[in-house]
Parts: sequence; structure tokens; C-alpha cells
Amino acid sequence: MAQVSTGSSEAFYSNKNIFFVVALSAIYLGLSNFLIGFKPEQVFLVLLFSLLYFASAVSRKFILAFSIFIVYWIIFDWMKAFPNYRYQEVHIRDLYMAEKKLFGISFGRTEITPNEYWLRNGNTWLDILAGLFYLTWVPVPLLFAAFLFFKNRKQFFYFSLTFFLVNLIGFVIYYSFPAAPPWYVQQHGFVFQAATPGSTAGLSKFDHFFNAGIFKSIYTKSSNVFAAMPSLHSSYPVIVLYYGLKNKMGAANILFTVVMLGIWFSAVYASHHYVLDVLMGIACAVTGISLFELLAANSRFIQAFINRLVTSTT
Repeated sequence: MAQVSTGSSEAFYSNKNIFFVVALSAIYLGLSNFLIGFKPEQVFLVLLFSLLYFASAVSRKFILAFSIFIVYWIIFDWMKAFPNYRYQEVHIRDLYMAEKKLFGISFGRTEITPNEYWLRNGNTWLDILAGLFYLTWVPVPLLFAAFLFFKNRKQFFYFSLTFFLVNLIGFVIYYSFPAAPPWYVQQHGFVFQAATPGSTAGLSKFDHFFNAGIFKSIYTKSSNVFAAMPSLHSSYPVIVLYYGLKNKMGAANILFTVVMLGIWFSAVYASHHYVLDVLMGIACAVTGISLFELLAANSRFIQAFINRLVTSTT
């Protein structure tokens, strides 16, 4: 990450800095258009980065530090160009049967999965709660990261890099073990259909109740339908809670715990993930946290890298 200029206004708006932003934006927009086509969100990202980069010294430090999350978002978005079903067989029936065997619920004379149970036994209050909890999976990690940026820059980079590592682990599993979500079985059975569009599944009830298209707008842009395992939605609150406890956040950790449990439940309730997906997401978070802590404690390169990041944004 580039070190922020603290000199004159002329240096702050130097040709070098302008060229850096313009060139980076052009490369990003060009590659995005080539890989997945043009989207308004791409322009919004470029404008947001440019605005914060040139608004003030503090905002420049902030957006450069947050570029870790921007890189994650770009990788996730570009995954649309490389659907995982092209590289490995998609797991549909076997995952469904494993879920039923391990977590099946007796319902009348049949055995059903927890997703199928909640599909038949949900109610409006749970629909609303599930939607509210699922809306927190992006804002909570980002707001927590922003808090750490201003409170403890080193812990910010520990959290951000751990978040990034957990996602990389999840992406590797996505391509090693393509998996259909529960709603896919409910809508399409066990027959594989490539390029199936994303679905709001149980979250559509939240949209209908509030007469809004919040989740519809999110899931029609899904990067990969067959990336249900692991549930990274379930990973993120684990990372937040871990660093919340590490930074002695007090009562906020109670909120983080509630959000974490709520997201886990909502993932299953809304038929976006099996219990197995949630457990794998938790395992990914624990693995990523443990691996990064190990590297940070024993690798001089990682320690020097983090110290350099802290220095460049202080």
C-alpha cells in the first residue's frame, strides 16, 4: 500500500497520485468489463475510492487500509467468470442425503432436513428476524473494521488479513467441492443445471412482507450458485466475535454473539445453507484465525509486513 503524503497540497494532488488512481481504475474497469461485463457497481467503487483517496489525508489512509476488503470484493465478483461447476462435479444429492442422515428430523412418517422442517413450520416473525440477521453479514464486519482502524491500527490489519485468509480458504473449497444449496434441491431436484440464477429462497418472505426487493437485488447478482459449502456468511461473525473478545469489547461482544447465532440460524431457516455448510463455515473461520495467529507469531516476514502497513497508514 502506498504511503500517504503529508506534505503540501501540491504533493497531495501530485501527478503521481492522480496517475495512480486513474491507471488503477482503468485496469479494474477494463478487466471487469472483459471478464464479467459492465456493472454500475464497478463505477461506484471507482468513484468511492477516488473520492476518499483525494478528500483528505485521513480518508486516504482509510481507503488504502480498506483496500484489503476491496480486493476481496473484486475477487468474489470476478468468480462469475470462472464458475466452479466447470472444474468439478457439483454435489447435490450426496450433500442432501448426508444432511438428512446427520441432522434429519422425523416429520410424520418421513425424515426431512432442517431446511425442509423450517420451510413447513416457519412464521412471519421468524421470516423478519431471519432477514434482519442476514442483512448484518456485510455491515457488521465492515463497521467493526472501521472501529478498529481508528482504535487500534495493528488489530485492524490482524482482523482484515484474517478475514481475507478465511475467504481464500473458502474459495479453495468452493472450487474443490462445488455444492448446491438447499433451495436448489427444493426448486430443481437433484438434476444439475448449469448457469442456474441465484435465488432469494426463504428470504423472499422478508422482501414480500416489506414490499421491497432487497434480497432479490442481492441474490440476482450471486457470483456462484454452487458455492454453498462452506457458508462464509457463517464464518464472518466468528471472526468478528474473536477479535471483539481479543480487544475486550465488553457488551458489544454480547451483540456479536447474538448476531453470530442469528446468522447461523437464518442460513438454515431461509434454505440458503445446510447445517453442514454452517459447520464448515465455522471450521473455515477457526482454521483461518488459527493459521493467521500462528503465522503472525512466528513469521518475521508477516510481522514486518503488518508493521509496515501500520506505519504507512498512521
